[in-house]
Amino acid sequence: MTERISPWQTYRLRLKRRRLLWRAIRSRHSLTPLAMRTGHIRKDDILCFATMRNEMARLPFFLAHHRRLGVAQFLIVDNESTDGTADYLAGQADVSLWSTPRSYRAARFGMDWVNWLLLRHGHGHWCLTLDADELLIYPGHETRRLPELTRWLEARGAETMAAMMLDIYPKGPLSGAICAPGQDPREALGWFDATGYGWQRQPRHGNISIRGGVRERVFFADCPEHSPHLHKTPLIRWSRRYAYASSTHLALPRRLNRGFDARLNLPTGLLLHTKFLDVVIGKSREEKHRAEHFTHPGRYHGYYDDIIADPDLWSPDSLPVGDAQDFERLGLMTRGHWPATG
Repeated sequence: MTERISPWQTYRLRLKRRRLLWRAIRSRHSLTPLAMRTGHIRKDDILCFATMRNEMARLPFFLAHHRRLGVAQFLIVDNESTDGTADYLAGQADVSLWSTPRSYRAARFGMDWVNWLLLRHGHGHWCLTLDADELLIYPGHETRRLPELTRWLEARGAETMAAMMLDIYPKGPLSGAICAPGQDPREALGWFDATGYGWQRQPRHGNISIRGGVRERVFFADCPEHSPHLHKTPLIRWSRRYAYASSTHLALPRRLNRGFDARLNLPTGLLLHTKFLDVVIGKSREEKHRAEHFTHPGRYHGYYDDIIADPDLWSPDSLPVGDAQDFERLGLMTRGHWPATG
């Protein structure tokens, strides 16, 4: 089902995976445990992993949404939050929390830390790896929880579910997209781009690359090759031999990246990206100065400046955020052979 690559390429990817695992093991020394509840993890628990910094605007709903889907415990690294994020997480009975003052960028944008936690605690579990501004949905998620989906995937020999990141945004200036802690961000971010996405197969890692949407339309129209990648594989039945290579865009071994291959008839989900709340303006000022979020941060000064200018991302072609069935009809996520009812 996946394209063959040369023995030399296979060997290089194997070496890359080993280097990533070694980086993860070394990174454990930079993590300080703040609240340890990993002793309560049960054999069949679905676990969620994340790195966060200053996410109190989103955090209560992020946890509540994924609890409803069936996440049993969250394993989170806090990277020097100053808004109460760490204290809030430490008080949650289903959260294990670590902190680090180290550079997010130098840790491969937090993935060294997450790979270590996955290696140490994720082996044998279905693991959901997310950013705090992502909400996972999938066909039938309103009534069918993740344990039912993962049992179905496992029965068919599938190890992953892929999901496209879909930016949702307000109508009007970003400064008007105010979300109180615990509020569903979709109430403030009610629109999305239904078209304008490009798909490209990339043989080296066996994945399909997706770019486009509102960020390419508004911020990267003149250089679409710099627009963010939207393909992700956030849900994997983890093994200690696995590693994320580039955020959750790419994982190793390369067979883990096949989730968008329609020939497999597997469901795909969406990661509703809640980046464009009003707090993004202040975060953009800070991140432009910190230069922690891009491999080549100088390329993205204009991007940050455009967000700081408080733009209106809405266009006459924008569609209102609806339910899962709407996203299925538009082809933004697919059901495959995953049945409509249990």
